[in-house]
Amino acid sequence: MDRLKVTIGDLELKNPVTTASGTFGYGSEYADFIDLNRLGGIFVKGTTLEPREGNDYPRMAETASGMLNAVGLQNKGVDYFVTHIYPTIKHYDTHIIVNVSGSTVEDYVACAEKLIALEKIPAIELNISCPNVKEGGMAFGTSAVSAARVTKAVRKVYPKTLIVKLSPNVTDISEIAKAVEAEGADAVSLVNTFLGMAIDAESRKPLLSTITGGLSGPCIKPIALRMVWQVYHAVNIPVIGMGGISNWKDAIEFILAGATAVQIGTYNFIDPTVSVKVIEGIENYLDRHNLRSISEIIGKLET
Repeated sequence: MDRLKVTIGDLELKNPVTTASGTFGYGSEYADFIDLNRLGGIFVKGTTLEPREGNDYPRMAETASGMLNAVGLQNKGVDYFVTHIYPTIKHYDTHIIVNVSGSTVEDYVACAEKLIALEKIPAIELNISCPNVKEGGMAFGTSAVSAARVTKAVRKVYPKTLIVKLSPNVTDISEIAKAVEAEGADAVSLVNTFLGMAIDAESRKPLLSTITGGLSGPCIKPIALRMVWQVYHAVNIPVIGMGGISNWKDAIEFILAGATAVQIGTYNFIDPTVSVKVIEGIENYLDRHNLRSISEIIGKLET
């Protein structure tokens, strides 16, 4: 329905509900559960220039109201994606957006360049939570300077819609958002996972092979909401909100806080049909409140 349409850069999404990178594979894995064509978009799993094996097991751990992961961007590389995966997913009637990761600015640029020619990939999402090997392993997204640098470099070569995914592990996420906006980002998505850890008291060992990992799930929602609200008031580009969304009500809260669209992540593991349920819940919400369009409530939190 037209009243659910939203715009992100040059993209017109049929509705504001998308799936988060790393939690939905390449979309086809969920085709037995839902009609993928109903989604506003699918953010496919992280893609790097070269193949990555990921971290050693164990690399996932359940925690109170959430989960920790340290998968480590396991994927077969961008060339494999272009040759083998893209042909199997390009027919879906929704926007397929590739999450691009790297360890150097050059990695990001080269990976992005290989995706330009793919007609059915209208946008990329830069994951700037990756460690910059040239700067001692500090993530690009924890410094406004390095976040701006990688955004500027990719913007120079990538002509389609550019979304930058922000890390919450910073002092002021608004400063990072403003920095990437200034260098040409068409939108920002937030938040990525929070750094956390879990310990087995009996063995006295960490539950993850990497000791620390990324925390996601309902437990992070209040912090994610706050960050989306802050960024919405700091930038003039669209915000895509995520972090603990498990139902339509959560999605509406993010939209009221300033999100033009949302990503559903961890809850896909609990209920593979959650994204379609959220779309239907948003429609019912608009009916109950006599709203003609979802755009009427974006950022309309009353304070």
